[in-house]
Amino acid sequence: MTATGTAARRARPHAGPGWMVMALACAAQFMVILDASIVNVALPSVREDLGFTSTGLAWVVNGYLLTFAGLMLLGGRAADLFGPRRMLAAGLLLFSASSLAGGLATAPEVLVAARVAQGVGAAMMAPATLAVINISFTEPKARAKAFGAWSASGGVGGMAGAVAGGAITTGLSWRWVFLINVPIGAVLIAVALLSLAGARTGRREPLDLTGAVTGTAGLAALIYGVMQSADHSWTSVPVAGPVVAGLLLLVTFTLIEARFATRPMVPLRLFRIRGVAAGNGTLVLFGGITIAMWYFTSLFLQNVLGFSALQAGLGQTPAAVTFAVVARWAATLLPRTGVRPLMLAGSACFLAGFGWLAQAGAGSGYVTGVLGPTLLVAAGIGLVFPTLMAAATAGVPEGDAGTVGGLANTAGQVGGSVGLAVLATAAGGRAASEAGGGSLDAALAAGAKAASEAAGAPPAAAALAAGYDLVFLIAAGLGVAIAAASLLLPRHRRD
Repeated sequence: MTATGTAARRARPHAGPGWMVMALACAAQFMVILDASIVNVALPSVREDLGFTSTGLAWVVNGYLLTFAGLMLLGGRAADLFGPRRMLAAGLLLFSASSLAGGLATAPEVLVAARVAQGVGAAMMAPATLAVINISFTEPKARAKAFGAWSASGGVGGMAGAVAGGAITTGLSWRWVFLINVPIGAVLIAVALLSLAGARTGRREPLDLTGAVTGTAGLAALIYGVMQSADHSWTSVPVAGPVVAGLLLLVTFTLIEARFATRPMVPLRLFRIRGVAAGNGTLVLFGGITIAMWYFTSLFLQNVLGFSALQAGLGQTPAAVTFAVVARWAATLLPRTGVRPLMLAGSACFLAGFGWLAQAGAGSGYVTGVLGPTLLVAAGIGLVFPTLMAAATAGVPEGDAGTVGGLANTAGQVGGSVGLAVLATAAGGRAASEAGGGSLDAALAAGAKAASEAAGAPPAAAALAAGYDLVFLIAAGLGVAIAAASLLLPRHRRD
């Protein structure tokens, strides 16, 4: 290859037009996030059809989330070593095949195994989509636009889950929640092979197996322990054991990467890049914001205002649309304004929106109590998310694009998992106190049943509203923390 040909290949590391590459990355990210939530509405039908126990049914959700979050660092490094096209196509293939297996499942064990495999496929896909954007769009305006579209697609995917899951389960069958991924996945695999170049982005080197094992096991154990906190106290063995083991494994992983690995899975030199270090730390805080917004607002609508799951999804749709529109708008502003003004504006939206939302109670109306403040918070998420992802992946060598993409996705997932556990504990404790005492488990159980047991709904709804209001106040505090953390991000406007 001539020098001119080599330069052209580096400048344009994709084989198809830019719009096709962007559409591919956005569609793959949409699928990954959609499948984290679309199954929730279908769970009652799944339990009735396949005979799940209550404990086993939780693993239809947790099996996906655990492998997705735990394996993203490994998926990101693999994208650098083997190329984002290979990893994205392989992830799509595994994701589609496991969706087919899940849709055809006739036993609980088969469906859980399929969801675990889906999580593995998602962990391969998500970092690869970020790597594709990072290496395909190097001009600031184009890169910002791509990040805006990618961010919007993930956010809309998360919100579309409740509506799409309810519609598909009601109109067809819960099985189509999974089967619909098969033809879409087949199309995306073809697009990936046609539109992306096959070259690797990194050096030809073996995978750091010791780092891969300790890092993946540490993340999986930490997230598993946090998930267990929904049913056990933080000091219990089922929670404290995995959390401590996970933290010890992550410390071991850090020592291996710093001192012993000749080709580390996560080169610690990346954290010398200001955007990577500050951006990933801020993404952990941001994970709590998104959980407070989408998850707890949905619970407020159902358990306090009496909405069905489908109605709650529709009730959050205006916020999802606002997020998508603002995210695209923020992407056009980013090259001109730089990171900090957008981050600070978004944080102001968090403070105002969550502060307003924390005033809502059992007697509040939807429009003034929920719609108004959630539109503010959604606008803040639209300003912050694409800006933060761009900052956290900017200035990274091409050969590390997948690794940094895996880091950014992992930071957000860990922040969301820990945020969910901490905020649920706070909400349950406050609800139990408002209900006149009792155990935290009893308060949480009452919350789960409040929407379906009309006779006990009014007092339960008032107590739960107090718990959710505390969550929203904590989220307002996270908004202030994000504003402070944004001052550590790079000033420059080129990211």
